[in-house]
Amino acid sequence: MSFAAGADLGLLIRKLETIITVSDAERQALERLPITRRQMPARQDIVRYGDHPSQCCLLLDGWAFRYKLLDEGKRQILSMHIPGDIPDLQSLHLPVMDHNLSSLTPCTVAFIPHDALLDLTRNFPGLTAALWRDTLVDAAIFREWMTNIGRRSTLGRITHLFCELYLKLHAMGLAENHACEMPLTQSDIADAIGVSNVHVNRVLQELRGQGLLTLQGQRLVIHDWVQLTKRAEFDPAYLHLKSAAVS
Repeated sequence: MSFAAGADLGLLIRKLETIITVSDAERQALERLPITRRQMPARQDIVRYGDHPSQCCLLLDGWAFRYKLLDEGKRQILSMHIPGDIPDLQSLHLPVMDHNLSSLTPCTVAFIPHDALLDLTRNFPGLTAALWRDTLVDAAIFREWMTNIGRRSTLGRITHLFCELYLKLHAMGLAENHACEMPLTQSDIADAIGVSNVHVNRVLQELRGQGLLTLQGQRLVIHDWVQLTKRAEFDPAYLHLKSAAVS
């Protein structure tokens, strides 16, 4: 059943406000969008390769990820997504999915009809620009992931991934004091950065031994943010956040 849910769409507003200023009229228009809420179990596809979706999904709770599978079953994770993200926004203009989108954890998803989003963009050019900017930031993150996989060491890849996810969570008010939820398994990390599980395990032990971070019980604690960013060669400019400062 479709309905307008201002509280749920507040997450989308908060996400957009990390990169732009949303006017009162735009806020009200976003809150009027019709949505269909759905609970998704962990590790279930939300949209699949080859689908022709007629709606976009806003992640309200939980984590999701984009991925592709090779013929032999090997998986490449392409991106990670947190509450406030619309991971399949490109489906608004690209009619066929060229990858899979799956829940990582149990998720609550709000499906927004394409027709409603298209009406929104026709009537509110500022929101059109905001959504376009969001897709450009998404592309910037893809470029950084390509650099990460192609040129950084395994230690650099892992630390860079953690720095990125921590800052994204922090911007949404989902992380503080250098600690946050981190529901990635070692297999997920390996498939995101293109190395083996054994290599991931070895590097995590090294980082823990150096006192930089602890990853335990689906929780990441960063003990030395400055040194971690140095080891990762992490520059948050590609996230294009209005404020990327972490004290």
